[in-house]
Amino acid sequence: MRIQLINPNSSADMTQAMALSAQSVALPDTDILPYTPSHGPKSIECAFDEVIASAALLDLIEEGNHMGVDAHIIACFGDPALDAARELANAPVIGIAEAAFQLAGLIAHKFGVVTTLARTLPASEHLLQKYGYQHRCSGVRATDIPVLALENIEADAYECLKSECLAAIQNDGAEAIVLGCAGMSALVNKLASELPVPIIDGVTAAVKLAEALHQLHLQTSKIGQYGQPVSKPFVGRYAHWTR
Repeated sequence: MRIQLINPNSSADMTQAMALSAQSVALPDTDILPYTPSHGPKSIECAFDEVIASAALLDLIEEGNHMGVDAHIIACFGDPALDAARELANAPVIGIAEAAFQLAGLIAHKFGVVTTLARTLPASEHLLQKYGYQHRCSGVRATDIPVLALENIEADAYECLKSECLAAIQNDGAEAIVLGCAGMSALVNKLASELPVPIIDGVTAAVKLAEALHQLHLQTSKIGQYGQPVSKPFVGRYAHWTR
């Protein structure tokens, strides 16, 4: 199968790091096709960034549609434009936060989320509530590590991340840890070797869920919420969406 892996920010280096993580867990006949927007923020760390990035993200979803990919992954922990992408796409679209929560809920009674900036905590809490996992989460912790600093993480930043994971386990009662940023994907194996609970990365979780849906011949329902977008005129820079 072919999975379109979309990094909604415009950091090509981060996209390639995610693609390596994704391919490392993929089945031999699964091809990971990494995509980076040609315009938009270098990192997504607030609601403004997310909204600006979403327009370019949906253009890439449409490109994947034309290519006939078997699944799309939105590789940003905010799951930006996920509902809109599911309306637009022919193949399943998986957000990495939802994927990580689903797998964490299968292996732990309570899981903790460790993310980047403190200002993103409400966004993570909102997603937990939206997806119905708020009662399964022991808490959300921030490291205040900027997203772009994860590309070549320094030793003190890594120790901060590890320390927050330990605090989630020892103080909050987390039985598993969800890493709250796609940029942390390359760190999951190191953290897993140093911490006493399972560590879940949304990028790799999304790959395995995409493969499962493909093997089960399950597609997104196009009746109701995720039906095709309503046909209407668009103007200006979005005129290409006129249907």
